[in-house]
Amino acid sequence: MWGDTDTARFAAGGADPYTRMLEEGSDGVLRLRRLSSGTIVEEWDFVALGGSADGDDVAALGRCEGPLLDVGCGPGRMVRAAAERASAAMGIDVSPAAVRRARAHGTPALERSIFDRLPLEGRWRTVLLMDGNVGIGGDPRALLERCRDLLAPGGALVIEADPDEDLDERSLFTVVDAAGLESEAFPWARVGWRTVMRAARAAGLSGPAHMRSGERHFVRAVAPRRPISTAAAATQTAATHRPTSTSG
Repeated sequence: MWGDTDTARFAAGGADPYTRMLEEGSDGVLRLRRLSSGTIVEEWDFVALGGSADGDDVAALGRCEGPLLDVGCGPGRMVRAAAERASAAMGIDVSPAAVRRARAHGTPALERSIFDRLPLEGRWRTVLLMDGNVGIGGDPRALLERCRDLLAPGGALVIEADPDEDLDERSLFTVVDAAGLESEAFPWARVGWRTVMRAARAAGLSGPAHMRSGERHFVRAVAPRRPISTAAAATQTAATHRPTSTSG
């Protein structure tokens, strides 16, 4: 899956259950555990994440155009799904094991952070943040701003969000498997679709729209047709630091 920050990588360190599953080709469930309380807040089916795209994945791709970049691509299912629909596509992931597994299936993938220098900066027609990857780094607005800068003018950012529409949690988490093997802690965010829409507007993206397929929720937003000027960005930043209501 998944993403990183400059200081801590998703699910890495400690017993590193994510890498173990990737390298062993094993099945199972990974759980996201809140460090402060020990509460399990999310579960991921590793088979589904590493397998083929399902109907909800395909619905999220919708009218996506290439070139397409999947951020935190993991074993590469969304890259392959996009390529099957005649879109030039590539994935990035900070997990060496995930990139190796993606490449083993012929999936174009780079071992890279989204905050590294990337190919085609400012020319991607679509950027994907699936499977909770909007949580990368624990700062959704900063992440969406980076995605905005990667997009071509008028390009689309597609974000999978939590169904709890106003959820907005930024904290330290670990990943643990069924055997109790646990990663080191890393910063992560869990955000609902209305929260994502607000973050998208604050990041300078336009027309955020909510989409639903089955039990999954997505937000699609569009990069500005022209670069955001320094003055406009400053005004926007000031506005977003004022107290706001919980409405979308």
